[in-house]
Amino acid sequence: MRLTGYVANFISIYSFVILAYIVMSWFASEVSGPLGGIYRGLASICEPFLGIFRRLLPPVMVGSAGIDLSPIIALFVLRLLGGYIGGL
Repeated sequence: MRLTGYVANFISIYSFVILAYIVMSWFASEVSGPLGGIYRGLASICEPFLGIFRRLLPPVMVGSAGIDLSPIIALFVLRLLGGYIGGL
């Protein structure tokens, strides 16, 4: 397998990790124990990348709640990057 294949696979796996982090953030933000540890581990992996997009795009306010669109943008960028690298 060429280097581009490894990078494309890494991007796919990282996208899955971000999705898992997003889903866990709905349920595990106050969980302790093993799930809390997994959530914190995913946060340490995903937050540096998601933070880039959070600085560029503030939460969209819907009433008094804010909706964080940065994961959507981050996944879109990863998808574009993976498609570009996969096509090399």
